[in-house]
Amino acid sequence: MACPYFLPTEEFTAWAWHARPRLPLGDAWKGVCTAAGHDGEAPPETAIKEWCSFGYAKRCPWLPAKPMADKISFSIARDKENGILIYYVLEVDHTPGEHGTLLYDQERQSWIKGHPDARLQKQAECYLGSYLKRKETPVRPGHPSS
Repeated sequence: MACPYFLPTEEFTAWAWHARPRLPLGDAWKGVCTAAGHDGEAPPETAIKEWCSFGYAKRCPWLPAKPMADKISFSIARDKENGILIYYVLEVDHTPGEHGTLLYDQERQSWIKGHPDARLQKQAECYLGSYLKRKETPVRPGHPSS
């Protein structure tokens, strides 16, 4: 789960872990907050690790009092014939809200169906990039979805 107010800007390559967790955007990311009152601010590293890039944003002190959502998740629904279909779900207090699909044309390397919210679209791009990277070079050989 990633915070819907998190706008990823660069991979968080210095983030060390004992065992690689399943990350919401596929890889760890640094970025900025887009919540009112913190727009453009870079959260501290602990906030990125606990709420922004990996975690449930409900406890984040920067989250608005009435957020549009407090988490977003992505999953690959289909990958065939050069089209990659991604499901997304926004949740508020563990209750699904907005949800839908995004479609990427791998042959043309462009989005056929994107999302109008730049934050969600950027997170989807990060998620897709991580998926494609692991498809080419899996974390564990023989397990392309790892």
